[in-house]
Amino acid sequence: MRIGVPGEIKSGEFRVGLVPTSVRELCAAGHDVLVQSGAGARIGFGDADYAAAGARVVTGAAEAWAAELVVKVKEPQAVEFAYLRPAQVLFTYLHLAPDLRQAEALQDSGCVAIAYETVTDPEGKLPLLAPMSAVAGRMAVQAGAHFLEKTYGGRGVLLGGVPGVAPGRVTVLGGGTVGSHAVRMAVGLGAEVTVIDRNLKRLDALDREYHGRVRTLMASGVAIEEAVCRADLVIGAVLRAGGAAPKLIDRAMLKKMQAGAVIVDVAIDQGGCCETSHPTTHADPVFVVEGVVHYCVANMPGAVPLTSTLALNNATLPYVRALADKGWQQSLRDDPGFASGLNVCAGQITHPVVAAALGKTCTMPADFIAVSAPGK
Repeated sequence: MRIGVPGEIKSGEFRVGLVPTSVRELCAAGHDVLVQSGAGARIGFGDADYAAAGARVVTGAAEAWAAELVVKVKEPQAVEFAYLRPAQVLFTYLHLAPDLRQAEALQDSGCVAIAYETVTDPEGKLPLLAPMSAVAGRMAVQAGAHFLEKTYGGRGVLLGGVPGVAPGRVTVLGGGTVGSHAVRMAVGLGAEVTVIDRNLKRLDALDREYHGRVRTLMASGVAIEEAVCRADLVIGAVLRAGGAAPKLIDRAMLKKMQAGAVIVDVAIDQGGCCETSHPTTHADPVFVVEGVVHYCVANMPGAVPLTSTLALNNATLPYVRALADKGWQQSLRDDPGFASGLNVCAGQITHPVVAAALGKTCTMPADFIAVSAPGK
């Protein structure tokens, strides 16, 4: 199969869909990999590295997008919509729930769009989202600590405190992959940490892991408001796979927060868990509403692109191999969890949670996998 790897053009995005070692494995299996010149250069993977791995280095994006299977990191940007076409397979993060424009562009193109973030494993977990969630969770505390500095509009609080001075207070909304990694970083810095989740088993696991060092609360409106309003740093780490994030912090609650407190809304890819959140970029990462600093960068792991790309490739390569070796229909037939990644196919939305978030009807993946469908 011909596999294309275009360069990423989203603001502040330096990751790349495939690294040279992944390309080498695909080429050894008999596949033709086209890598856009410069696609990996910003993280140290030059054109010569890809050529040595067996790829064909192509000059422009159009040549990489002309492949049967396109492997990316981030969703296609508006200027890339023209490259989409019927039967083409696009494998990348999509995050369609808050992005009607992109969803309709994918529908109009007739392509087969498989989203990393909704692929599941046999345990129902999200194996292709997990590595970037781990990066984002750890970065969230790092970014929050930075913007708590008075120079950047924060309260002027050192999260770890010093002898004789209380540490900063961190509230983590959600105890999943993002939340658990945020908790780890915050505890490591010496902060006073509260984590809120609606899953009692998850809270019990965190309590055991940290031997009572972390305050755990069952999710409720009262618990959230109390913990958010007393916090110096709030990490929004809630997730509904494929769907819009629940709005846990409204403007009224924001007004009760401490002036100079920081919200890092990691859920911004899915619309954000704070009513006042909107996507920002690494170039302009924060804004202030009601005296509260909002950090809402929609591609946080892009700030540490080498670590992120290597972690992502570790997870995605087996799925890329399956698509290339067997074609998309057979691959999804063989793995129901992989089939959960199908978000758009031949003009139809094919994930029920995504469809509900967009207000559209859903055609289930089985309708395309079980019968002859466009492409391969």
